[in-house]
Amino acid sequence: MKKRILVVDDDSMNLTRTKIILGKEYDVLLADSGIEALVKLKGGKVDMVLLDIDMPGMNGITTFERMKEFAADIPVIFLTASGLEEDVHNAIKMGAVNYLKKPYRPQELLKRVAQEFEEL
Repeated sequence: MKKRILVVDDDSMNLTRTKIILGKEYDVLLADSGIEALVKLKGGKVDMVLLDIDMPGMNGITTFERMKEFAADIPVIFLTASGLEEDVHNAIKMGAVNYLKKPYRPQELLKRVAQEFEEL
């Protein structure tokens, strides 16, 4: 059975692109907000989350904090376009397994996801 990855990003182009990149290897779920991500996490099995930091409403950091209340064992890779060192450091301190700076190359995304699954 394929591993299931939940991709959370408020940009529909990023969601589509990420699903195309990961879709051959993984079962990919999409959420365009932190709230939708939490609903999907509660609704079924997810093996990893790719989570955008900068989203309107509930940002990625807040989503991650709420997620940890009931799904602390699911690894999270943060996706960030901001490149703010502070955001990345905070995410790692909170327990994220890694991060990727957007825009990322398809091979880079596949490699990072595969590495994290190997380490589980």
